[in-house]
Amino acid sequence: MTFPAVPLLTPTLRKLERRAPLDDDDRRAFLDLPVRYQAVDPNIYLVREGDRPDRSCLLISGFAIRHKMTETGERQVLSFHVAGDFCDLEGALLNVADHNLQTLTHCELAFIPRSAVRDLILSHPRIGMAMWIDTLIDSSIFREWVVNVGRRDGRARIAHLLCEFARRMEVAGLADAAGYELPLTQEQIADATGLTAVHVNRVLKTLTSEGLIRRTRRVVSIPNWAGLRRAAGFNETYLHLDQVAGHPGVQPGFVIAPAMPPHGGAPSF
Repeated sequence: MTFPAVPLLTPTLRKLERRAPLDDDDRRAFLDLPVRYQAVDPNIYLVREGDRPDRSCLLISGFAIRHKMTETGERQVLSFHVAGDFCDLEGALLNVADHNLQTLTHCELAFIPRSAVRDLILSHPRIGMAMWIDTLIDSSIFREWVVNVGRRDGRARIAHLLCEFARRMEVAGLADAAGYELPLTQEQIADATGLTAVHVNRVLKTLTSEGLIRRTRRVVSIPNWAGLRRAAGFNETYLHLDQVAGHPGVQPGFVIAPAMPPHGGAPSF
């Protein structure tokens, strides 16, 4: 289904403008990209390892994950993606996909032909620089995840994941002091942290009993941001928020969170 590109691409353009300075010509060129809109159900593969993608995928709404499967069928989640992310930018340059890209929730997507992204990068170097910075930040997050899975204990791993999600969602305008949506099951958190679902359940209960987090269905609030940071050993330098928010010293809005309104039902995680 084809839609006018401007409303679909505007949030991502704003994100790229925070990565590198763009002029009016750069903005027009980005908004003129050919786009195919598609709404996709949860748990749908957008790219499979070994594919030769002919398009890049931009996430308009919803959540997606990148992951790899072991020879024995176990999954390791590599990253989470939120609205505004170019979650398959490498598909414009690399010939073969080396991991899987899958929707986590219902998603709205904008697919852009590989050739159009490459032509844009070559003809508008400032946009190329912004996209390069975007992929470098992805790499920085990957490095931190290696440390998280390889060297932190279970409690710190999950606390770190919750801290990261809070900051990324806040910068994306998807969170505030009342909390943020975390559309993950305990099994999916386990796949991201290298733990079992039973261990994840135990840690979440501990963090809740310690007053570090509150959970209501799919919403997390953090009444004790400083305490959760300490539990995680969380240092947000790797998120490069000076590149994300346009200036250094961005302060989190999760220091004080009000009591969550009752939603009813059990938490998804």
